[in-house]
Amino acid sequence: MTDQNPAAATGAPVAINAQYIRDLSFENPNAPQIMAELREPPQIEVKVDVKVRSLAESIFEVVLSVSATATVNEKNAFVVELEYGAVVTLGPDLPQEHYGAVLLIEIPRMLFPFARQIIGDATREGGFPPLLLNPIDFADLYRRQQEAQQQQAGPGNGSAHA
Repeated sequence: MTDQNPAAATGAPVAINAQYIRDLSFENPNAPQIMAELREPPQIEVKVDVKVRSLAESIFEVVLSVSATATVNEKNAFVVELEYGAVVTLGPDLPQEHYGAVLLIEIPRMLFPFARQIIGDATREGGFPPLLLNPIDFADLYRRQQEAQQQQAGPGNGSAHA
């Protein structure tokens, strides 16, 4: 009999079975005129979201969504949106009360460097300096999401936002 659970097979509490780009979009709506207006760095707004969904017993999809909008003189210079996902198996020795923290803090922390590289490459290929995202405190995002859930006194939606 073979064990189909990669985390159980290795004794690890977590196994990342696959990583992938679910969706990637880069828009350069005001090119080439906007290039002449880039005398100073653009204003950049970054939004981050993490969503988790169950695929099977102890197997989950975690999707890190990052969107960034750069503006120059109130015009969009670029808009980049990425959904970067992973299929994750949680080992049988991991207590279920730790699932939220692992799926919404640790897995996004592992995915972030890959998403950062993809965003940087997309902005560079779009004709701009690479956008190098600053590290994200996923623990703080998780804490804020937990506090918001407590204030609503309702069940969670399995996501964290920045």
